[in-house]
Amino acid sequence: MKIIDILRQDKVTLSFEVFPPKTSDTYEAVAQATHEIAALKPDFMSVTYGAGGGTSAHTVNIASELSEQYGVDALAHLTCVSSTKEHVKNMLAQLKDKGIQNILALRGDIPEGGAPASDYRYAAELVRDIKSQGDFCVGGACYPEGHVESANKAEDIRYLKEKVDAGCEFLTTQMFFDNHILYNFLYRIREQGITVPVVAGIMPVTNVKQIKRITSMSGTYLPERFKAIVDRFGDNPAAMRQAGVIYATEQIIDLIANGVNHIHVYSMNRPEIAAGIQASLSEILG
Repeated sequence: MKIIDILRQDKVTLSFEVFPPKTSDTYEAVAQATHEIAALKPDFMSVTYGAGGGTSAHTVNIASELSEQYGVDALAHLTCVSSTKEHVKNMLAQLKDKGIQNILALRGDIPEGGAPASDYRYAAELVRDIKSQGDFCVGGACYPEGHVESANKAEDIRYLKEKVDAGCEFLTTQMFFDNHILYNFLYRIREQGITVPVVAGIMPVTNVKQIKRITSMSGTYLPERFKAIVDRFGDNPAAMRQAGVIYATEQIIDLIANGVNHIHVYSMNRPEIAAGIQASLSEILG
């Protein structure tokens, strides 16, 4: 099923993200984790795509397995920052051949030590290419706190509108830890005529390393309540894991209570995290 059709249903949806292995020798471990998360029967699962297309074959394979073996609709990521139009055409042919009809179109980050290809500058260009080459359902990313490269939030929303106008049918947010940031963002984009469904991206932070990586890469705002949890439990891995799952679950409950019905959990290939969140929402999800 196309993701947009799932999101148009009058129900709360819960989906999970997995990432493919960087090397073939870890493929089986990732495949097993993917299988365990798929067994939870989420509404769909997304499969990331390594910088520069380094994991492209694994992305296609895992997305295909989700659909064919586990009956879970797959959303394959596709980045363009280091890709040529020929490479994108080849990837789309592979996805089409495997029956994958959902793509998350991303500009992506420039690989360390690498350089962007000249064929694409913005995700909107990739969206147009995808839409012109098949009957794909195309989603895109959005940044409730503004993209780090945008001069301001207004400019960021203008670029987002271009992406939607190019054919982007739904949006998935970058992680955030204060729900008011998302509520304000939704108000601003609706004012600018962006009416496509928005899926809230939630990251359960279960160790201190994740916090350091998140803040160094994106400058994501961390509420004082969240910082207190890290200060109190950061040195106790089991307690931090439990607290991180509970914090994420409370975020999700608040979002659903306030009408944000589509939740995408960045599960970091950890079935126990996905299962813990889903179990805590069992009655809420119905």
